[in-house]
Amino acid sequence: MRFTLLIPAIGFVAACNTVAPVSGTEFNTPSYQAQREAQLAGQGYSGGTLLSPAEVSEQQLGAPGAASTVPTGDDADLASATAAALASTSGQSAPTQAGNNTAISDEQDFAAVSDRRSIESDAALIEQNRQTYEVVAPTAVPQRGTDGQPNIVQYALSTSNLVGTQLYSRAGFNLQAKAQRNCARYASADQAQIEFLSSGGPQRDRKGLDPDGDGYACSWDPGPFRSAVNN
Repeated sequence: MRFTLLIPAIGFVAACNTVAPVSGTEFNTPSYQAQREAQLAGQGYSGGTLLSPAEVSEQQLGAPGAASTVPTGDDADLASATAAALASTSGQSAPTQAGNNTAISDEQDFAAVSDRRSIESDAALIEQNRQTYEVVAPTAVPQRGTDGQPNIVQYALSTSNLVGTQLYSRAGFNLQAKAQRNCARYASADQAQIEFLSSGGPQRDRKGLDPDGDGYACSWDPGPFRSAVNN
């Protein structure tokens, strides 16, 4: 009976003595931290003595054992293509030296201008410009030809009533329908207004272009002409 109870007790003690894996603690050891810092600094680590930060900074780029950061081969082509794409999307171009760009004016550079110009040369240039200066006398503005047609601009400025305000009597049946058919013969309302004034308008409407009697044919509007004068 005692032997039977002793076996579970021994198994329990053996289970307690088993070393459980410690998760995460191996990353806090000095050895791991030293290896990690060496990798970040671009050095190899073999368990020996690490270089101090001052000694690392004194190493020349491209020296044996030092990591190269300059892209070469396909990496260099990819870097150039990336830079060109970024410049095209941002609307900026690669910087250029001002000395190589002949399109940049040096008029603001006193030393550069003084080498090729002087007070005497400027005075001679001013005198030359005075001699070639010519005053053009103003002339009268030519009169606009009427060609025997009414001037709708003058007519618009001589009126003050709004479109649709009846001033003249119109008699007949289906005046609106007739006006729509007659107005369709003209390419624009200005042409219809000229024909309307030439045929006895605004008092008479022989062509049937002003059914509401406001003096404006085919919905012609004098407003734009008035606004142009007021502005």
